[in-house]
Amino acid sequence: MTLPAHCTGAIIAGGRATRFGGVAKGLERVGGVRIIDRAAAALRDACDELIIVANDPAAGGWISGVRAVPDLRPDSGPLGGLQTALANSGAAMLVLSWDSPFVPAGLMRALRDAGEAAEADAAVPVSNSLWGFEPLCAWYRASCRSAIDRRLAAGELRAAGWQDDVKTIRLDASPWGDPDEIFFNVNSSADLSMAEIRARTTP
Repeated sequence: MTLPAHCTGAIIAGGRATRFGGVAKGLERVGGVRIIDRAAAALRDACDELIIVANDPAAGGWISGVRAVPDLRPDSGPLGGLQTALANSGAAMLVLSWDSPFVPAGLMRALRDAGEAAEADAAVPVSNSLWGFEPLCAWYRASCRSAIDRRLAAGELRAAGWQDDVKTIRLDASPWGDPDEIFFNVNSSADLSMAEIRARTTP
C-alpha cells in the first residue's frame, strides 16, 4: 500500500490589503480568534507541516513554530504566492488564503483525500466565484509548478486559469455548508464586521 505523499499546509498572506487600510487583515480577530489562526486550524489536521507565504518581515512571529517564506517573485500577485508555496512544500500542498475565517477543516481534508485518490494534479472546491471554484482554498501537487511558472512567465498573476493546464478535479463543498458562507473573505472593515456577526450566529 502506497503511503500518502507529504503535504504542506500553506497560508497565503500576501497582498497589500489596500481595501483594509494596509493593515495585516489576517491578524484581525473574528469571534475572538485571529483569522490566520482560524486558517491554520483548518489546515493543521490535514497537513504534515505549515508554512506562511508573506513578505511582511514580521511574519515569522505570527504563529509560533511556523516558518514564513517571502515571494520568490516580488509583485507577482496571487499566482506568485502559489508558486512560492509550492517551491517550499513537499510532494503536495493544501493552500488557504489568510482572509478566510470560515473554511472547515473537514473540507481541507476532503480536498487532499480526493486529489490523492484521483491521482490528480489539483483538487479545488466548487463555489460561486467568477471561476466557479476557489483557487486559494485547494490541494495542489508539486506537478503543478511548471504550469504556474509558464503562466507567470507570460505575465499572468491570477490564481485561477492555469488549472486548465493540469489534471484538476472539482469537489462539491456543499456538504460542509453554504459555499457563500464557507468562502467568505475579509477584505474590508465592513467585511470584518459582517464576519463577526456570522461568527456569533454560526454554531
